[in-house]
Amino acid sequence: MKKQPIKYVTRHPSLWEGLGGLLILLLASCARMGSPDGGWYDDTPPYVVSSSPEENATFVKTRRIVINFNEYVKLQDAQNKVIISPPQLEMPEIKEGGKRVIVELKDTLKENTTYTIDFGDAISDNNEGNPMGNYAFTFSTGSNIDTLEVAGYVLAAENLEPVKGILVGLYDDLSDTAFSSKPMIRISRTDGSGHFSIKGVAPGTYRAYALQDADEDYSYSQKSEMLAFNHDRFEPSWKPDIRQDTVWRDSLHIENILRTPFIHFLPDDITLLAFTAEQDSRYLLKAERKEPNRLDFYFTYGDSLPPRLRGLNFDADSAFIVEASQKNDTIFYWLRDTTLINQDTLMVEAQYMMTDTSNVLVSKTDTMEFLAKVPYEKRMKAKQKEHDEWIKAQEKLKKKGEKYDSIKPREFLQLKMTSAVAPGSTIIIESPTPLQQITTDSIHLYMKVDSTQQEIDYTFSRVAGNDRLCKLQAPWKTGTEYILEIDSAAIVNIYGLENKTVTQSFKVKADDEFSALTVNLTGVQDTGIVVQLLNGSDAVVSQMRAKRGVATFKYLTPGKYFLRAFIDANGNNLWDTGDYYADRQPETVYYYNKEMDCKVKWSHTCDWNLTALPRHKQKPQAITKQKADQERKLRNRNLDRAKQLGKEYIQKKTGMKL
Repeated sequence: MKKQPIKYVTRHPSLWEGLGGLLILLLASCARMGSPDGGWYDDTPPYVVSSSPEENATFVKTRRIVINFNEYVKLQDAQNKVIISPPQLEMPEIKEGGKRVIVELKDTLKENTTYTIDFGDAISDNNEGNPMGNYAFTFSTGSNIDTLEVAGYVLAAENLEPVKGILVGLYDDLSDTAFSSKPMIRISRTDGSGHFSIKGVAPGTYRAYALQDADEDYSYSQKSEMLAFNHDRFEPSWKPDIRQDTVWRDSLHIENILRTPFIHFLPDDITLLAFTAEQDSRYLLKAERKEPNRLDFYFTYGDSLPPRLRGLNFDADSAFIVEASQKNDTIFYWLRDTTLINQDTLMVEAQYMMTDTSNVLVSKTDTMEFLAKVPYEKRMKAKQKEHDEWIKAQEKLKKKGEKYDSIKPREFLQLKMTSAVAPGSTIIIESPTPLQQITTDSIHLYMKVDSTQQEIDYTFSRVAGNDRLCKLQAPWKTGTEYILEIDSAAIVNIYGLENKTVTQSFKVKADDEFSALTVNLTGVQDTGIVVQLLNGSDAVVSQMRAKRGVATFKYLTPGKYFLRAFIDANGNNLWDTGDYYADRQPETVYYYNKEMDCKVKWSHTCDWNLTALPRHKQKPQAITKQKADQERKLRNRNLDRAKQLGKEYIQKKTGMKL
């Protein structure tokens, strides 16, 4: 529905109505088209006056199409906006020249085929930029013009974001291998809303695919290409329909409802969920020594075993502590020995698994030279400079008679710590380097009871797979204050650095400072539904697996949240992508289309039918990052100009304020 501009109303409507016609005649007689003196603008879009071949012509043999307009025109972003079906393997030449647009096809024309050159809104007049609107030129090399259309949406499977600019194509070959062995037969591209419309479709049965076509061959040939597929088949059709447009008098009152007949092409709601397959081609992206005490390896894909390193100019036995990322695609080798850290060049022989040309994992051995990014000598100079500056600072304090130090304080291990704020929370203690020793007897947790401190039990452990992290858990009580004390030297890293005494107090909020949310799920019969609570950036705040269709989030910090859910088919509590060659779809994702305002002291309930809305209408606009394209419209500046000049004219002639 479109709102009409609010009507201009003066405090003397009868006078305005009486002078309106005369005013327009005066303006029309004295103003020049597009002149800078306040005359009329050219708000009329260009239109086609002729073409060669004629539009909707049949038995066309030429590959040169010339479209003539009534005025000078220009093309905007033709490479992305102009879509030609069938797709052209050799890039066509599209250019404007004065009052014409010329398209030269390079591919050989196919027999008995309808060709559609969809310009969208790429054409506008040269002077004022008035867009022509959605315009498509059609011709056929046979006796018939195919006029059916199909439309729909492409969304990112992981988060239902509209996917802009992705290629969408049809196949009348319904086999599962067509997408990877043949080019698409009709194509379109998505706009900022993820919407596409494919024109010039012949009657028949089709399947639709989406592809981020990196090599421009109009088929799926690289695993790095984003794609979407399903097994849905459809037959294009049409029906007569009525479109209702509401004309508004102002923001509250309807003036008229216009009913416009149109041809409704179906299907118009095809939904394709795009994903990028997990990379199983494993190779080494880079290996570097960004920090002097660490060798870093970055792979395209993980492996169950890290690379095996053999030192060529040093003894690598027991030289490293290995830290791997969750997917084992990034591996850090921390050097234990400071002698090796001070050695500028380390030569290693690395043995690791990689895929060969047949995509089979094989063992590969590389000889690598790791150079410290900052050489030892330069680091020592920087350290000496820092020491000298400290000495000078202390001498200045001494001369001023202020307190100073004669011995530089020793360096301590710096720890980062997160505080528990709710029952069930965990305190994470992070060290910048791997830890060697933890003395739990030197770590104390106290609960404040009235004016006294009561030491309580806790669980302290290392985080599996990461020697830099530890976690502390305790049965936190709401409305209670705690004190965590870590004695000096309780935690020691692999270089012998010790922590200094740490005392941190924190309070778990009272029950009435929290909110709670219960989500009742319907519409999907599945036991593996994971519900995620999101913030305004579409990031996960908390997640839990629904039990018998119910997910409850307790002890929520009051605020505004959003909801996402996915069907966890393999039970790993992570969203997993799909694989075309394995005929596996990405795990299904849903969004609740409203914002949840979780207020303090309130327990909220949300009844959510996962399938009540089509997928392209589920994600709230507030957290949708890909916004719709701004529609190119006629500016209709003459109406505003007439009102402005009319108002000034009446004020001048009558002396009345309007």
